[in-house]
Amino acid sequence: MRGADEQTGSMFSYLSPEARVPQDHPLRAIRRLTDRALERLSPRFGTLYVKFGRLSVPPEKLLRALLLQALYSIRSERQLMEQLDFNILFRWFVGLGLDDAVWSPTTFTKNRDRLLDGDIAAAFFQAVLIHADAHALLSDEHFTVDGTLLEAWASHKSFQRKDSPSDPPDAGGNPTIDFKGERRGNATHQSTTDPDARLYKKARGREAHLGYLGHVVMENRTGLIVDALVTPATGTAERDAALLMISRRPGNHPLTVGADKAYDTRDHVRELRQLRATPHVAQYASGPRRRSAIDRRTTRHAGYAISQQKRKQVEQAFGWMKTIALLRKLRHRGGARVEWIFTFAAAAYNLVRMRPLVDECAV
Repeated sequence: MRGADEQTGSMFSYLSPEARVPQDHPLRAIRRLTDRALERLSPRFGTLYVKFGRLSVPPEKLLRALLLQALYSIRSERQLMEQLDFNILFRWFVGLGLDDAVWSPTTFTKNRDRLLDGDIAAAFFQAVLIHADAHALLSDEHFTVDGTLLEAWASHKSFQRKDSPSDPPDAGGNPTIDFKGERRGNATHQSTTDPDARLYKKARGREAHLGYLGHVVMENRTGLIVDALVTPATGTAERDAALLMISRRPGNHPLTVGADKAYDTRDHVRELRQLRATPHVAQYASGPRRRSAIDRRTTRHAGYAISQQKRKQVEQAFGWMKTIALLRKLRHRGGARVEWIFTFAAAAYNLVRMRPLVDECAV
């Protein structure tokens, strides 16, 4: 018998968002991990707000919404609010009831900036790592470092000389700029759209982009990110950031650090060893102009081959952050804000990677 096409929009529904979400949905495990991390941050949230005035967007709900934006590749806060308005799964994850009003994009963005001032992304990242350590998912011996180019939200047209005023824009606001044959560099030029972005190319013969460099330290056993950092894009930034992040590792015990050929320099290898870190860097092929900074005393050990195999997993983290979390082309300007978003995306990646690992530990 054919069913009737009845419209039930005016009837009441007695099912909560919790009942609508399947028990085996992947977001359930991520929600549990997220709530554990947010419980640790509750005292810190209290220091960001005054005791009187109009109620703001709860920081817990705001961070859950930002997680959804990273997990589901949502391009903007405006589109995120639109999704929250009609998506029951998203409402459940954030903690909104079916009848709760959704915030305006402007209100959401202003409240997010308050968390930027409180450096909440780094605190959330550390809270996720504490939970991972409680499940014995982290070691303190074997790591990988690497960096990637984050293309800034700025065009080559905005990269103009510092000592000369810019020409008035053409009709329509899109100026015609011919910079062919002009020698342009970070010492003499600066982006008017994002002054913190620098002109950089990843390798010789590649095109140059305005951007930043994002750096991570990955734990080799589980592939979790244990440190994240954003720096201006310079030729030595990857090695400088690696030394800084390795020096921040707790303890004074020996450890190994895997890396690609960009880290195979004598100064970098020497400074790593001063930090009691064995440099398992990929070797440059010996030639008349350059030789590798490590030799058989390092490469003959089985651990070197394992580090070289494991270090490739860091590209999975960069790939996820650039394609899923949409960091290939940044949507935020300014070094502090870019580092906030990069660190938060690293925490989101850890949550995704921890979901099956924590389930295994619970079995």
